[in-house]
Amino acid sequence: MTEPTAAESLGPASVATGPIAADLGGNAKLNRGGISWSIFEGARDPYVILITIYVFMPYVSASMVGDPVKGQELISRFQQYTGWIVMATAPFLGASIDKLGPRKLWLALAVIAMVPLIFSLWFAKPDGSGLSIMTTMTISMVVGVLFAYTEVLHNSMLIRAAGLKGAHSASGLALSLGNAASVVALGFSAWAFALPGKVNWTWVPHAPLFGLNAATHEPERVVAILSAVVLAVGAIPIFLFTPDAPKTGVPALRAFAQGASDLWSMLRTVRKYRDAVVFLAARMLFFDGMNGVLFFFGVLAAGVMHWGPLDLLLTGIILSIVAVFGGMVGRWLDHNLGPKRALQIEIFMTILGLMALLGTSPTQILWFWPYDASAHAPLWNGPVYRTLPDLMYLLIGFNNAIFITGQYASSRTALTRLTPPAQTGAFFGVYALSGVATAWLAPTLVNIGTKMTHSQQGGFASIVLLLSIGLIGLTFVKGGGREVTETA
Repeated sequence: MTEPTAAESLGPASVATGPIAADLGGNAKLNRGGISWSIFEGARDPYVILITIYVFMPYVSASMVGDPVKGQELISRFQQYTGWIVMATAPFLGASIDKLGPRKLWLALAVIAMVPLIFSLWFAKPDGSGLSIMTTMTISMVVGVLFAYTEVLHNSMLIRAAGLKGAHSASGLALSLGNAASVVALGFSAWAFALPGKVNWTWVPHAPLFGLNAATHEPERVVAILSAVVLAVGAIPIFLFTPDAPKTGVPALRAFAQGASDLWSMLRTVRKYRDAVVFLAARMLFFDGMNGVLFFFGVLAAGVMHWGPLDLLLTGIILSIVAVFGGMVGRWLDHNLGPKRALQIEIFMTILGLMALLGTSPTQILWFWPYDASAHAPLWNGPVYRTLPDLMYLLIGFNNAIFITGQYASSRTALTRLTPPAQTGAFFGVYALSGVATAWLAPTLVNIGTKMTHSQQGGFASIVLLLSIGLIGLTFVKGGGREVTETA
């Protein structure tokens, strides 16, 4: 495994970052600064899992809006707004951050704003006596934008936190902690709030903890408090122990102006290399499509399969564990077939999985197999996955968890096979930029598709278009095979 460049390690912030001395922040053995940097990742991820994917947004769609189709249309519209704002601002923050100097103040401001906003979602009551639907979605949009900013700022601190030699260790630890924190948060929510009253297992409380009332959907809304507390507590170490960048003395407005100039220079450099440019363009589409599948999975399951909080929480736990194998599958495909071919397989399998989801409902399996629940005994006496369509829906989720995760690994490897070593920073800068430039596209298509078809499946089907165009675009890329070749 090669040592990461600054660009590979910093993500969006790499667009203006040159090499940093390897002794900054330590060496291959992580010190408390590097570990604290990784802990912050674990503090951020439960928000995505609990709020945006598996619990809170499905609750908004099914209970606050009360109409799954209108709920999906509303959520996708606000996700589209979030994508527009991130697209217009995050790249400039990433390009300007090194000229601004210290990151901790900016990161602290973002976290200080996010914690009470996330906490306030607890008051999004189903009867409208608390936050209104529009206020709830506006808060979610603001938090989504701030979340993107924290990602830029957090990534930009990696090298100083762990050093070049420790960057891979810190990055890997961060991913592990993020996944672990998400599984623990899902598991705790299921045990403490969703399972009580539904099973007679001795290790499960008889009623939701803290006296939460299921009739007012408090077990779903409480994940907002849980996410806010985890973020607030998990953010403390990075501010105490992770080294910050020195002051530059450059005024903020001048820093952003210089950042915009750097962005333009970076794009001018990259456009000279056809295959890498084609790959990055294709990635913008299939990457956004993959994210769309993840984001809207819970909303679709709540509306179409009528899954409740317990079903979604347990699904989140299972798929988070299964996703670990996705990284292994991605590495195996990269090694044996090359990253380009691996990506083509991963995208194709995701399209198949998405089509299978669209063709499965409580009364139908994989488009052509009708199912009548009244004519079949439950598969088991447990609280979830009692019918064959439920079980099939979960198994389709296995497919998506594995191949979407594999895609993240293969995409990065593919770019290293297509870029000239001397231009790695510029290419990974555009790579990071491409991750946010079209963040609005999948939500927009889902929003349009939902409105046009008046169905959740119709809106979700629009993501197939993104994945298909991205897959076709890869066929025009030369290179990206098993062998590492020099790029002129």
